[in-house]
Order: sequence, then structure tokens, then C-alpha cells
Amino acid sequence: MTEQIMKTTTEPIHQIGILVGGGPAPGINSVIHAVAIEAARHHCSVFGICDGFKHLMEGKLVGLQLTPDNVAYIYGQGGSILRTSRANPTQSQEALEACVYVLTKTGISSLVSIGGDDTAFTASRVAHIAQENMGLDFRSVHVPKTIDNDLPLPEDIATFGFETAREVGSQLVMNLRRDAITGQHWFLVLSMGRKSGHLALGIGKSATATITLIPEEWQGEEIRLKEVVDILVTTILLRLLENKPYGVAILAEGILENLVHEDLQALDHVERDEHGHIRLAEVNFLDILKSELGKELGGLGVRQIRLVKHVLGYELRCAPPIAFDIEYTRTLGHAAVEFLISGGTNAIITLQRGKIVPIPYHEMINPETGRTEVRMVDIDSFRYRSAYDFMTRLKPEHAQDDILFEKLAALTNLTCMEFRKRYGYLVEPTRAQAKSSS
Repeated sequence: MTEQIMKTTTEPIHQIGILVGGGPAPGINSVIHAVAIEAARHHCSVFGICDGFKHLMEGKLVGLQLTPDNVAYIYGQGGSILRTSRANPTQSQEALEACVYVLTKTGISSLVSIGGDDTAFTASRVAHIAQENMGLDFRSVHVPKTIDNDLPLPEDIATFGFETAREVGSQLVMNLRRDAITGQHWFLVLSMGRKSGHLALGIGKSATATITLIPEEWQGEEIRLKEVVDILVTTILLRLLENKPYGVAILAEGILENLVHEDLQALDHVERDEHGHIRLAEVNFLDILKSELGKELGGLGVRQIRLVKHVLGYELRCAPPIAFDIEYTRTLGHAAVEFLISGGTNAIITLQRGKIVPIPYHEMINPETGRTEVRMVDIDSFRYRSAYDFMTRLKPEHAQDDILFEKLAALTNLTCMEFRKRYGYLVEPTRAQAKSSS
């Protein structure tokens, strides 16, 4: 027996366990709702396991029985009635075996897990221990979620929670835009998205932010802090040409993940450990960016710009799901139960072109890293090109526009030649080529 989608036996399931791992995402309760309702239709009970794998790995079952009555109205609520945790039993064989022992001892022979790649990997290992090591008819199915939208699902298939997070984030950024106009200042907004820029780009384009920067723009190269600052400086100057000393710049937090660490080492306002090394987990990127951007503008003689920081993150994760995510997650929850009842196991449930497609764990999860491949924004897509075209920034099309460079230089204390020498690399056909030749 191998770890793949397979039919176990057609023995009826009497009790399904369901748990949530990782960070919250809008729509979790809607999955729970659908699982409980659909299971009841098949005369199967559902036990809601609280706090992910936390108590299971300690040898305890903590939770409550879920019925159609007590989940009837939870589908529109944000958060998770079962709470969530990042507890990781895969770090020891004993913890994994404890999870299996508790589940099977209490009559739970099938598990629906809701979460990201960490939770999916844990669920796959629990199922492996039960099936391979203990020879049990134990079934496992995972419902993927993340507001980052970076799981490797087929193109244009969103992870649940993303659309709600984008909707809420867009409304908040629209409010910031109005505040920026009213107060005549700039917002520097850091958006969740540790690896990819899907959420930042979705929010930025939907809310018509002035500019959105995502890590994919650098095509896997390390990102220089100087370049990020230069892009924002020239964007601010372009707005000043329109007599608009205000705007909103959105940056995906993945930019910090790919920032050249030497650039941070040279700064005097970052936290360091006892050996003088930067504490990356505690780096406040917006503080650094605001400071460096302010210095650059001041050095150019541009002093009328006020910069305001804003982090866009936790307020998106437990928002009530919009109709799209309610429908989407009810479908996924329904499909998860149907898959288990029919004897399926060891798969991640996806919805593709209106059809439910289970993807085997081994096709999505690297068994060595326990991670799925990260889905990045395709910067060659029309979606990205359209977002880029709407941004206010220096672009390759400006390379030969001497009049524009003269106007921009006139806003600073640099000559046109000095300005072009300082910022001209931003209008190269590809900055990657410009950097490789410098």
C-alpha cells in the first residue's frame, strides 16, 4: 500500500474527525458546516477537534460533537469555532502515534483537516502511520486554505479565503486612499504574503493603489533595499508632477524575505542578537523603508512629503467570508465527506472547472521538506501586465523621454544628467539585465 489516493474498503464510516491548523482564513466555519451537514445525510457523526493537533499529540481528545443544529448558522462567521494551532506532531514518531491512538481509540476512522501545507503534511503523516504501520482502515482528506493564494493549485484556482481577504483589504486600502487625499500624505502599506505577491497585487489593483511591489518582479533575484527606495522615490516625484503629494504604495511582505541581508546589516536601527546578527523575524520593514525613503527624499531636497506606515494582515484572516467563499467552502466541505464515504483517502480536495478533483498528497507535498511548491504570481501574464500598466512609476517606455527626466530633476536638487545617472537604471527594458551588467 503506497501513500496515494486509494480506495481503502467500502466499510461505512461511523465518525469523522475535523480539525483546523495554521493561520485563520475566511470560510473555515463554512467548511465545518458543510462537513457536519453532509455527514449527517450519510448517518455519520462528526467530532470537532479543538486546537488542531495540539491535544491529539498529547494523547487527549478535546472538542465537541458537531450536529446540523449546532453548526446551522456558523457558515457566515469568520474565525474558527474549533480554533486553530500550529502544533506539529511530525517532529517525533511518538507524537504521530499518539495522534493515531487517540483518534482510533475514540472511534474516529476518518479525518478532515483544514489548513495550509504544514497541516496537509501532518495529516498525510498521521494517515501514513495509521495505514502503513498499523494496518488500519484510516481515511484522510485535506481542504487547503490560505489567504496568500500560494498553494500549487491549477492556474486561476484560488485557495479559499483569498477572495474575502482581497475584498476586505481592498476596502481598507480605499479608505487609506481617501485619507491620503484628505491629509495630503503617502501611505506605505505592507500586505501579508510571505512568499508570493498574490494578495498584495489583488488588493492593489482592486483598490487602485498608486503602486504595488511584489517579490516576483525581481524574478527570483535578491532584492536591494536601494532599488525599492528608488522605485518609490521616483513614483512620489511622478505624482508631484501632477500636483499630488499623496498616494498609496503597497508592498508584499515577501520583499523582506528576499531582501539582501547585507543592506540591512548596514543600517543602525535594526534589532540584533548578542553576536551582532540581525534578528530577521523582528525586522520592522516599514520602519526601515520609511526611514530610508525619508532620507533619500530629504537628500534630494524634497521635504514636503509625509509618510505614514500601515500593516495590512491580521484584520483580513478572520473576516466574515463573502458569498464567493461561502459557496466555495461549502462545496469543498461537501466534497471532502463524499470522498471519504466513497472510500477515498490521502488527497487534497480541489474544485476545478466546476468539478471536484482530489490531488494525491504525494503529488503536492514534498516528503522531505513537508512543504508544497509555492505558486508565485506569473509576471508574464496579462493580469500582471494590466496591474503594472495602471501603476504610477518609471517604466521602460520612459527611457527616451528626456522632457520627463528634466521635469523630474527640476523637482530635486539634481541636474537632469545627475538624475538620469542616479535613477535611469529603473527604465531599462529589464532591471535584471541592468543589474547583471553593473
